[in-house]
Amino acid sequence: MISPKHITGLILAGGRAQRMGGIDKGFILFHHKPLIESTITRLRDQVDSIIINANRNITKYAGYGYPVIMDETPDFSGPLAGFSVGLKACKTPYLLTTPCDSPLLPSDLGSKLAAELERGDFELVYASSKEQDDKIWPQPVFCLMRANLSNSLEAFLKKGDLKIDRWFKELKSSTVVFDHSQAFANVNTPEELQSLEAASV
Repeated sequence: MISPKHITGLILAGGRAQRMGGIDKGFILFHHKPLIESTITRLRDQVDSIIINANRNITKYAGYGYPVIMDETPDFSGPLAGFSVGLKACKTPYLLTTPCDSPLLPSDLGSKLAAELERGDFELVYASSKEQDDKIWPQPVFCLMRANLSNSLEAFLKKGDLKIDRWFKELKSSTVVFDHSQAFANVNTPEELQSLEAASV
């Protein structure tokens, strides 16, 4: 059975945040605390250790006491670039990924994804959310993968493809649907930050 001690958590904080005016999203205040702190609080009991993937403010992120790793590509290549360096740094059999700007991520994210991964002997399992209109939306940056997928991802990136769903299709993958869609809400604009704060009081 996969337990938290078999899992490394990877927090993705390497984006440009263009819709937030380019400020580093990890340090945007959510209920008076940087978003990265809310993410760490929700993730740390689900994993054995945490790694932060960031491309700026490295020293500031390192102040939280976790290793900080940068993308190997210099152009903010998106979550797969973060996955790639995360897999290389991972010392456990599994890697659980989450963005830095979803402060309400489920406290049972790791356990539910792990149960599905074991059930079907999958290589990767990602979260999906059930919205209020009953539509199911994939949430691919919230996923649990086997740490031995580094070569697969490297080969995929060498083709010049950065689309996360296309890599997933090359793998034996599955998804778990979570009913609480708010858990995956992320902050892309000041308005989204305001409404998320109001909804989580």
